[in-house]
Amino acid sequence: MIVPESPKIETLTMPVSKTSPPPARAPLSESMMQENIDAAQSLITKWDPTSSYAKPTSLFLSNRKEARDYIHSVKALRAAMHFYVSKNPTSHNLILAQKLMQIAMKRLEKEFHQILSANRTLHDPSSDSVTVSGRSINFVDESDVVLSDDEESATSDLKEIAECMIMAGYGKECGKLYKVKRKSIVDEALYKLGIERLRSSQVQKMDRVVMEQRIKNWLSAVKVVVRNLFNGERILCDHVFSASDSIRESCFSEITKEGAIHLFRYAEVVAKGKRSTDFIFRLMEMYEAISEIWPETEAIFSFDSTTAVRSQALSSLFKLGDSVRTILSEFEATIQKDSGKTPVPGGGIHSLTRSAMEYISMLADYSPVLSDIVADWPPPEKSQLPESYFDSPTSAESPATAVSVRLAWLILVLLCKLDSKADLYKDVSLSYLFLANNLHFIVEKVRATNLRQILGDEWVNNHRKKVKQYASNYESAAWSKVLSSLPENNSPISPEAAKECFRRFNAAFEEAYKKQTSWVVANGRLRDEMKVSIARKLVNAYREFYESNVVMLSGESNLEGLARIGPDDLGNYLSDLFHGSSASVGSSSSSSSFSSCWSISPSQKGRIQPR
Repeated sequence: MIVPESPKIETLTMPVSKTSPPPARAPLSESMMQENIDAAQSLITKWDPTSSYAKPTSLFLSNRKEARDYIHSVKALRAAMHFYVSKNPTSHNLILAQKLMQIAMKRLEKEFHQILSANRTLHDPSSDSVTVSGRSINFVDESDVVLSDDEESATSDLKEIAECMIMAGYGKECGKLYKVKRKSIVDEALYKLGIERLRSSQVQKMDRVVMEQRIKNWLSAVKVVVRNLFNGERILCDHVFSASDSIRESCFSEITKEGAIHLFRYAEVVAKGKRSTDFIFRLMEMYEAISEIWPETEAIFSFDSTTAVRSQALSSLFKLGDSVRTILSEFEATIQKDSGKTPVPGGGIHSLTRSAMEYISMLADYSPVLSDIVADWPPPEKSQLPESYFDSPTSAESPATAVSVRLAWLILVLLCKLDSKADLYKDVSLSYLFLANNLHFIVEKVRATNLRQILGDEWVNNHRKKVKQYASNYESAAWSKVLSSLPENNSPISPEAAKECFRRFNAAFEEAYKKQTSWVVANGRLRDEMKVSIARKLVNAYREFYESNVVMLSGESNLEGLARIGPDDLGNYLSDLFHGSSASVGSSSSSSSFSSCWSISPSQKGRIQPR
């Protein structure tokens, strides 16, 4: 409350006119000042908050016209005080005016307190607006916000009282009262929105499920807090204390600074905590949230006294980005360090391929924020790897971005690891089948997710050609012995040579078939394409040989044993391939045209040869 014993009288230096005013004007001016004091005394005494006769109700709520008159009388009283300070500092009217001013300030302080207490919900943090006297005001440029009209308006009353108290030299008292009331409201709103003050040690010990929920709450609240709560408080402070730049800055800073710093610091504390690979997505969501509201944060907390808020927001962004980059590096290292020595049965899809591509495709879903995070991150060292891997995400129409290069690099690391795992197979043809299976899985994952937009169609096409090359190398290694058992170009041969060809073919085919019935091609389309390709070469060549020589050997007693596999039977056998132990008939084929991107030497399985 205002202390009556410490009246505030401004020391004024009145301008001295070169020409003295006419003597007749002095009594007139003093008479006017006397009238001002008399009028003010009547109204101020009537609403003296310390008087036993004072009305208990609010002046501004009971009679708005009288409230306007009260404000006017205080301004007139101040003018009278200025007059007597310059004309007659010992006048009893000056002493009376001082006492009346103290009474008036007590009343205005009480009115200010009542209005603040009765309007605790000037903001509604659950919507994109400030609520003023039951009326919703959207958050737009402050110059466009209409905070009051001719109707009753709490903010206009607060502004008028604040201006009057500041004019009378009681701005600090008014500001102090405002800070106490409004800070409690802001702090309560933060608590209700789930913004808790947690120490770093508490976050470190927090259960994963609890941590996830806390972060989810923070993500739901951060935009509302900045755009609604803090922005609304800035609008309110600027409006109520428009008469004093220093007071409005001081009020806004003390009311919101602590809560705002805590809001952004929470993200930094989380970023410094324990990091699991999948935690990267929460960190990117927090990074994205702060980035999105940064323009508003910078504008709302533009005062020098709120520099710490802006600094904390930027620091949190840096820490979040740094943690994301660290997790990406750790993910890359995890792929490189995978030391599993057990080959996948049948050359199927490796679990590392599935998990890594699932993770990378999820990263692609966050490409806008990830692009910002890796923008200034030095690209990976190319080491001895071929240039084609780094050029693949680019084209003349779509130059490489930081995020496309980074994700392409992660896939390359995976491909190199798969290449080393192909060496675990003793059979060269199975190692190529393994590579074809896994690369095809990777390409299809890219095509079906946001990775396609990031890496581009050129990347997809290049790697589809690579799949085709692996499949061709498998075919050559797996079936060359069978094909070589037949005479070249179906040239004429003797009966004995024909019988020997049948024997070699039977043995080679049975060996290849028996070995490959447990092999797998996971994708139905790729499976059919490979079967069609094998059949086109093998069945056609065998049919020509069979039809040319079976008649010649018709008199042989063991012909049935020699020619026990007919051309049609051969096709049926091939249809059973690539289903693993189930050996079920494959689906209808659907072929695609491919051409080679890399030349691969069959003698160097899995090794990448630049074209």
